[in-house]
Amino acid sequence: MPNSPAAQPLAPKPSDLEIKDASLIFSAVWQELEATFGRSELRFPKEIILLGGAPGAGKGTNTEFIKQTRMLTCAPIVVSALLDSPEARALKNAGNMVGDREVVGLILRELLKPEYRDGVILDGFPRTKVQVECLKRLVEKMQELRREFYSTPLGIHFRQPTIHIMVLFVDEREAVARQLKRGREVRAHNEEVARTGIGEPLEDRPTDHDESLARRRYRVFKEQTWDALQSLRETFHYHFINAQGPIEEVEQNILRELEYQSTLELDPRTFDRLRGIPVASQLIIHARQELVKRLDAYEFEHADLFARVVAFIEKKIIPIVLRHAISGVAHINTEEAVLDDPLALAILIDVFSERGYHAVVDIHRIEVPEQVDLKTGQIRCRTKKVYRIQIRFQGSEIRRG
Repeated sequence: MPNSPAAQPLAPKPSDLEIKDASLIFSAVWQELEATFGRSELRFPKEIILLGGAPGAGKGTNTEFIKQTRMLTCAPIVVSALLDSPEARALKNAGNMVGDREVVGLILRELLKPEYRDGVILDGFPRTKVQVECLKRLVEKMQELRREFYSTPLGIHFRQPTIHIMVLFVDEREAVARQLKRGREVRAHNEEVARTGIGEPLEDRPTDHDESLARRRYRVFKEQTWDALQSLRETFHYHFINAQGPIEEVEQNILRELEYQSTLELDPRTFDRLRGIPVASQLIIHARQELVKRLDAYEFEHADLFARVVAFIEKKIIPIVLRHAISGVAHINTEEAVLDDPLALAILIDVFSERGYHAVVDIHRIEVPEQVDLKTGQIRCRTKKVYRIQIRFQGSEIRRG
């Protein structure tokens, strides 16, 4: 890829001054949050996808696809939309960036909104080395809160955070061409809205009409934002996406990058509980966040029952499943008492789903004669419950003939 920064050396470490600035900024913002909301209400998203990229790389275009891939239901947080003051707009129109203090304060307050609890895409952050250091301090605080509330009734609200850095990249020539193309399309759209009164006008940025400003915006990305994003490579899950090609190709690049093991999402204590159950495939793609949340809730709120169900699966079901590895279908009939609790059935199904299997449970009731009344001839029966469990998974392919 021409001019790709992937061939450049790793980003230099932040200076002592940048670290000091970040510490002062973050401490001030954090103190304001604690004073406003209270420490126990500082509940940040379980998963944060930090979406960055060169101007014209297609962050807005690809956001919906990333949302669907990660099963996110909330709208993304777009930093440029948060910074809507006249001063911020003037800086953006000139191709510059808004101050770190304002950016960090707005973003942290936005992240606390309940609709983002399970996960959110954060578009346009971090863009400077100071913001990178503030992000690192935020994650440290999230871990600190998690340790503080881990064994309390509030523990479920402070789950293991998952941070993804996703960088979409195009070279300078492509970036400038896309910015100018977008400017022409936005101007034509807005003229049509003004003429017909139908629709809503789109934001018309001066940088999308002036080639020199478009190039300046790209160079700001290369000189400031790129180094900032690169510095996160060693700290968080980092995804570098080639966004140079057509949309279908870019989507496939994103899809490949977002494949990951389920252990990245589960709380470590939950994963330890499930360690003895084999994973159906090496990689679990796009694990549903609601499933992860339920499993963590079992560990936090119903640990004894959770442990008994997992032990039953390991000792009684998995040996049978292993004997059916070729067919990919196992049928188990059991009268296991732990399954008499309806929650235990839900746990069993969720555990198998998380491990990559498909489980179905059917309850079969059988009347078993126990006693005959000699005077009346009446037969007394007890009801025996048999749980019929069907486990399906990808079987082994064998050569025939």
